[in-house]
Amino acid sequence: MPDSVALPEMKLSDNDVQAIDDLRDLYGRLRTELGRVIVGQEETIERLSICLFARGHALLMGVPGLAKTLLVSKLAETMSLKFSRIQFTPDLMPMDITGTDILQDSEHGRREFQFVHGPVFANMVLADEINRAPPKTQAAMLEAMQEHKVTAVGKTFPLEEPFLVLATQNPVEQEGTYPLPEAQLDRFMFLIELDYPSEAEEVKIARTTTGDALPELEHLVHAAEIIAHQNLVRRVPVPDHIYTYSARLVRQTRPAGDSAPEWLKPLVAWGAGPRAVQNLILAAKARAALMGSYMVRLEDIQEVAAPVLTHRVITTFAAQAEGISAKEIVRRLIEETSTDE
Repeated sequence: MPDSVALPEMKLSDNDVQAIDDLRDLYGRLRTELGRVIVGQEETIERLSICLFARGHALLMGVPGLAKTLLVSKLAETMSLKFSRIQFTPDLMPMDITGTDILQDSEHGRREFQFVHGPVFANMVLADEINRAPPKTQAAMLEAMQEHKVTAVGKTFPLEEPFLVLATQNPVEQEGTYPLPEAQLDRFMFLIELDYPSEAEEVKIARTTTGDALPELEHLVHAAEIIAHQNLVRRVPVPDHIYTYSARLVRQTRPAGDSAPEWLKPLVAWGAGPRAVQNLILAAKARAALMGSYMVRLEDIQEVAAPVLTHRVITTFAAQAEGISAKEIVRRLIEETSTDE
């Protein structure tokens, strides 16, 4: 056990130290297994894994053909999780997601209403092109994401743990879409932006996907083990100066606050809320555990800051006119924020 773990205020038990080692090894096997069918996307795999073990949700942004759906379905396959895909369309209704009562013949020969579960009742839900559905249907996901339960036809139904929502958006097509409101964006721990593969990766993709059928992946972990790892992540120690740095970084995104730098104020209309600080800490805890670290380090916070903050920073028209994105603003804040303890 490293000396840093032995600090009295943040000491891990021997069992937790061993569990972190096991989680690091599991993560290594997971990347290797997904590498059999997914070319590149190492950063995306890392961020999806962080969301899973931190009990967060992710919004994936990328043009068609970047294997978003394949990656999510194969991730569920390696983890022996129940996977469902919801293809969002303009005519999709809330009950198409949550489920509804239907009239069926009972065992006693009478006709009774029985609730039929919708596709949201799964461990890993892919909300494909979530911005194609109208706001009322998008909102059907809010309670499930925040409370891990569904209310339908006057009854509340708990969702089976672990529960993870991975939504996708196509940044190219905007006609006939309904942008997610800020309140719903805030429910996603990460915004994961997927870019085009390199030339070598694209050649490998062509070879892999134009031959025989893709291989079936090995089941590496079950639901109960994932829940145990999620509980472990919560126990990863965080030094006081990391909490201070995280709060300072988030507060600087708010243009009306005293902490915001002068250059940011004309560029940002609305900054990140307290949920961003919570997600920064939880994501950093998950990343530290996946990397085999026994406490959160500054580099963990800095690595997860961009996907946590980018979708929570709303730029002004002036910033958009100058071509300055929220991602660039967050990157500059990370570079400039003081790391003094």
